[in-house]
Order: sequence, then structure tokens, then C-alpha cells
Amino acid sequence: MRWGITIPVTGVPLADHAALVPALAAAGYTDAWTAEVAGTDAFTPLALASTWAPTLRLGTAIVPVFTRGPALIAMSAASLASAAPGRFVLGLGASSPVIVSDWNGLTFDAPWRRSRDVLRMVRAALAGERIDGQFDTFCIRRFALETPPAEPPPIMLAGLRPQMLRLAGAEADGAILNWIGPDDVPRCVDAVQNPDIEVVARIFVCPTAEVEYARALGRRLITSYLTVPAYAEFHRWLGRGEILQPMWDAWAVGDRAAALAAVPDDVVDALIVHGRPEVCSERLQAYVDAGIDTPVLAMLPTPDAADAASLVDILSRLVPAKSTEATAGARDVDL
Repeated sequence: MRWGITIPVTGVPLADHAALVPALAAAGYTDAWTAEVAGTDAFTPLALASTWAPTLRLGTAIVPVFTRGPALIAMSAASLASAAPGRFVLGLGASSPVIVSDWNGLTFDAPWRRSRDVLRMVRAALAGERIDGQFDTFCIRRFALETPPAEPPPIMLAGLRPQMLRLAGAEADGAILNWIGPDDVPRCVDAVQNPDIEVVARIFVCPTAEVEYARALGRRLITSYLTVPAYAEFHRWLGRGEILQPMWDAWAVGDRAAALAAVPDDVVDALIVHGRPEVCSERLQAYVDAGIDTPVLAMLPTPDAADAASLVDILSRLVPAKSTEATAGARDVDL
């Protein structure tokens, strides 16, 4: 099975990942994935990781389909696919109005059609085709990659609700999920309607026995993300509408403290994996048992990681069923 980690790990400078990434590969992680919000871009950390740990599969989760032109997405994907042949996965997604409009000054319009069009155009370009024509959401004139990758990378699509998940199942090579608990997995996988494609899930993990610390951090994340309309609708679809309505009501009137207080413990515990590393490992395995092919851990700051060595030790203990040799290898890497 595959086991992924989100890089850069929060709190660790990107340059320091030159030692961290090989240690994670030695610990049993098979994948390194990036997220693109307001920190690093999606491609630079993977380009570095391709040389730091040449065994890792590299993936973007996700590249927004609005913030770059389709040709630029194809060029960036072709570059990484050529630098890491057979090891790169392009993950695309609609992102959100906050990132697209508020932060990038672009119009967030027709996200399903835009995602479909970018997926189709980029796939054709990576296959070496010349693109010349009108899509529903943009027009491309006489574009072709100068050097298409010898092995075009798989393209995955992030989805939050049935329409986008069905698109992933119909036209992409995989589906990417976010902000779910293990009990949510079957509903999402069923919506993909394609048992033959890979399902990736980004999972927030805070390995610490300090329950209140983890829950306080989880509440801040939940009020930041699940108040975004797309994520709010996603969790209504998942059945959390009634329990999260007090949070949404407080947020709507600007009462941030009340919104935080309105997030129930059981919602935090469902969406944020926390506890001792061994407990977290068992909870992560529950995602796999429910139907996730590739869990991708998004490591949250933890008071238990005092330095680089303790961070690697914690991360290595999160990988289920890893070999003793792999763990030893991780701890032997010079940090």
C-alpha cells in the first residue's frame, strides 16, 4: 500500500527538508504530496524532493485550475514528469473563492466546467497533442508542449460532492478527498462510481497525548475551512449540517469565539487524527479499511516534537505495519 506525507511539514523550513525527506522515505513513506494555499507553491517542494528522495512518488494536492493558465499547468507538470519519470502525479482541483478571488484577484466561475476543461486540455497536452480550439471556459490557440514527457503523468481530480467526484471517476486517474473522517469515506468513494481508480485522502494529524491542545488546534482549523461555502455544503452532504449549524451561524455574524466554542468535540475527533503516535496509526488505518488507497498525512504542529530527531521519530511511528529495518533506517539518517 501507499503512505503519503504532505511537504513541507508545518514549522520546518523548506531547506531543512533536504535531511527530513530522505528520513521519511526510510521510515516507510512512499509518497510526498504538496498543498497550495498561502505557503509554498505546489511544484517547488516536489522538484527538490525528486532529488532528495529518488524513490518517492510525488503528487500535487492540489494545483488550482483557476490560478494558473492551462498551458502553464501543462508545462509545470511536464517538467516534473520529466525530472521524476513515472513518479509524478498531477492533482487538480477547483480550490475556493477565497484563494481564487480574494487572494488572486481572479473570477471563480463555473468550477465544475473549469475543472473538466483544464483536465481535458492538460491531459491532451501532456500526451503531445496540439491544442487548438474552444472549451466551455477558455479558448486555446495552437499550443503544444515543446518536449512532452516520455511518460505522461496520471492526473487526479479533487472533489467534495457527487458531481465533481463523478467527474473524477469518469475522466481522471484518481480522486482526491479532503476534510473527511473514516466514516465519511464510503459515501465519497461510492460517489466516484469507479472502483478502479485510486482514491487519495489528505488527513490532518496531530500526534500528541495532550487532547485539549489537539482539539483547540482542530477547532481553529475547522472554523477556518468548514465556513468556506464549498466545504460547508460538503459537510451538509456528509450529514453534519445540524451539528455544525451553530458554528456557521456564529461565524456569519462575526462572532469568532462563539464559532470556535460551537464546534463539538466529536466533530474535531472525527476530522483531526490525534493521540499518541500508535493511536494515530490505528486511526489512520481505519481510513484505509474504509476504502482509501493512499492516505496523505498533513502533519500539524505538536508539542511532542521538540527537535528534528523527535519529529522524525513521531512520523516514523505513524506508518502502520512498517518494518523494523525501515524504522532503523529512518533514525540513521543524519539530521
